[in-house]
Parts: sequence; C-alpha cells; structure tokens
Amino acid sequence: MKVRRTPWWQYVIGAVLGLLAGMGLALYGEQSGLSLIGTPWVVAGLLAVLGLVVLVLALQVHKYANTDPKKRPHSFINPTVAVNTLVLAKALGLAGAALAGWYVGQILMSVSHIEAPFYHDAIIQCAVTAVVCVADMIIGIIGEWLCQLPPNEGPENPKLAEAKRRQEVAKAYREQ
Repeated sequence: MKVRRTPWWQYVIGAVLGLLAGMGLALYGEQSGLSLIGTPWVVAGLLAVLGLVVLVLALQVHKYANTDPKKRPHSFINPTVAVNTLVLAKALGLAGAALAGWYVGQILMSVSHIEAPFYHDAIIQCAVTAVVCVADMIIGIIGEWLCQLPPNEGPENPKLAEAKRRQEVAKAYREQ
C-alpha cells in the first residue's frame, strides 16, 4: 500500500467550503435572530492541544524511521501507531483548513456589527480560533511530511538507481 501526500488543492477546497459555511451561518443568524456565531475559548485550547499531540507523535515516528536500524534504541514504534499518526496528521491538516475558513467566514459576515459587544467578543473568539486552526493545518502538513519513510535500499532508491545508470553508461562506453 502506498500512501500519497495530501494535495495542496484539498486544503484550499476545505478552506473555501468552510468559509462559505461560516458566512452562511452568520447570515442565517442575522436573518433569523438566532445567533450561532463565535466559539467557546475551550475550543481554541483543545485544538491547540490536539495540534501539539499530533506534532509530538509525528516527531517520534520521524525520529524512529530515520534512525539507522543498528543505532536505534531498544524502543519500538508500533506500525499501527505510525499509520494512525499519519492519518491524524492528514485529518488535522484538512480539518484545520476547513475550520479556519469557517471562523474567517463568521468574522467577515460579523465585522460590520463590531461596535456591538456581542459581535466584538465573537469576532475576537473567532479570530483566535482561526489562528489556532491555521497553526493546526500547518502542523498537519508538517506531521504528514514527518511520517514519510526514507527510501529503502530497494530498486527505487535514488542512490541505487543512479549507480545502476552509471554502470550501464560505463558498460556502453567500454563496448565502443
């Protein structure tokens, strides 16, 4: 099984869809009188903790995967944990993009009412949480990169492929 990196455009689509949904929620709140904008402070805190946990797990996987097998400590990383860390990093990156768009959409629709205390507080809450979500997206992208395995010593290894090419060139040169 080969896992591919998440393409950049998926983050953009997530952010745009989140932006449209956040704007729609704020617009619905204005029209219906039922305001659902803003976010509790605990959400920003939990998202920050989640980002740090994924980053720590990804760093552990990276350290284990890129250490020479002879020099590795006696610790072992379960392959299931490594794959779960990769999945968490991918999910964190995409969710961070979508949620950042969600909160920015709420901010854009509410900024015209910033003089009202409720909207002022909601905009500040959304701004802080949007920054945390962007940081989570970046951590997800970096975590996904950290979970990459180094190329093995098989035929697809760039060093071995280059050595094979040189041997073929040298062989062809000698035959002339």
